[in-house]
Parts: sequence; structure tokens; C-alpha cells
Amino acid sequence: MEFFNSAIDVLQTLVIALGGGLCVWGGINLLEGYGQDNPAAKSQGIKQLIAGGGVALIGVLLIPLLSGLLG
Repeated sequence: MEFFNSAIDVLQTLVIALGGGLCVWGGINLLEGYGQDNPAAKSQGIKQLIAGGGVALIGVLLIPLLSGLLG
């Protein structure tokens, strides 16, 4: 059971890090789009920013609920 809980903690950390990285990448694309006045880059940047926030939110809210499945 302890192994399962530690695996959940590692999974949560990885999912939050992935979401944070996607947010940063989306923010950079968004700023590049504004700098070059490129609507396609702005659109892609905002999509990546929102998707990264969603992935991080899943890591914060839903991944810890997995530990209650076997407990």
C-alpha cells in the first residue's frame, strides 16, 4: 500500500510539472505572437496555456483521489 501511495505522489508531481511546462511554452508562444503580430501564434499560445492549466489542475485535484481507491 505504501508503494502505491508513493507512486501516486510521483505521478502527481509529474503531471503538475508537465502542465506547468506546457503553460510556460504556451506563454512564450503567446508573447511571440504579440511581438510578431502573428494571430496564428497567439491562438496556439493561448490554447497551450489553457491546456497546460487544465493538465496541472488534473494533477492537483484528480490524481490524489486515486489513493482513495484502494484505501
